[in-house]
Amino acid sequence: MNTLWATLRAAAARLRVAQGLGSERDSLLDAQLLLAHALQRPRVWLLAHPEEIIATPAQVTFSSLLTRRLGGEPVAYILGQWEFWSLTLKVTPAVLVPRPETELVVERALVLLDNQSEFEPPGIPVSVADLGTGSGAIALSLAHERPYWRVTGTDRSAAALAIAAENAQSLGLDGVRWLLGAWLAPLRDERFNLIASNPPYVADSDPSLDDPALQHEPQQALRSGPEGLDDLKAIVASAADHLLPGGWLVLEHGAAQASAVARMLVAQGYAHVRCHADLSSRPRVTEAQRGTDADR
Repeated sequence: MNTLWATLRAAAARLRVAQGLGSERDSLLDAQLLLAHALQRPRVWLLAHPEEIIATPAQVTFSSLLTRRLGGEPVAYILGQWEFWSLTLKVTPAVLVPRPETELVVERALVLLDNQSEFEPPGIPVSVADLGTGSGAIALSLAHERPYWRVTGTDRSAAALAIAAENAQSLGLDGVRWLLGAWLAPLRDERFNLIASNPPYVADSDPSLDDPALQHEPQQALRSGPEGLDDLKAIVASAADHLLPGGWLVLEHGAAQASAVARMLVAQGYAHVRCHADLSSRPRVTEAQRGTDADR
């Protein structure tokens, strides 16, 4: 009998033995998400109806989705959407799949600017730039949480910016501005209270790039030179010119790159350089504050 529970168990078992598709828990979750999508039901509905019989059309659809996942395609691309900071974002192979650790960038930006806002002149909106915005995950999360902020997202990919703009429209966050260009280039002489970025930080020779899932994601959003630091260096070298006095730079980076990023920031004259760990206790996000013009 093709019950929900039997179908899920069989699919999860196939995913478990497929190379690189994760733990037993991950495999079952993947199977649940794909089957819920095929049935056009919420995932919790599956858990409440384990003995439900799956109709043939849904079986065919699920089989097709499962085949794609077994080939290494990320679940987010198969579903066409993913959750980030409680927001549902459209994702395609033009953008990276938003990851939970990147939510730490949003968290730190909110803390830093909320602490600083009491010193800002009244009537002047807080301004934030998200460099390499991709799907718009960071920019849209900040705009959602603080609708009175002025938020700008930049990306060198026109296809990525189109996805970000579509996400903004679907979320009713049309006030976010999208600019085409690499990192800070589209910002001209503008200055911000905070600049955030989740840039590429994987070394070109890193074996993790052999993961079938990563091979489906845009490589220019993952790779960053022989040490994975090329884009981080470029941002650190030019960001201070686009920060207001006392403004903050918040960067996501690899777990082994915290010391290198800190050295870059100190060399550029930043103060209050601090690294924060993600939920897996890995060094993940480093923040630093630009001094006043008199300090420079």
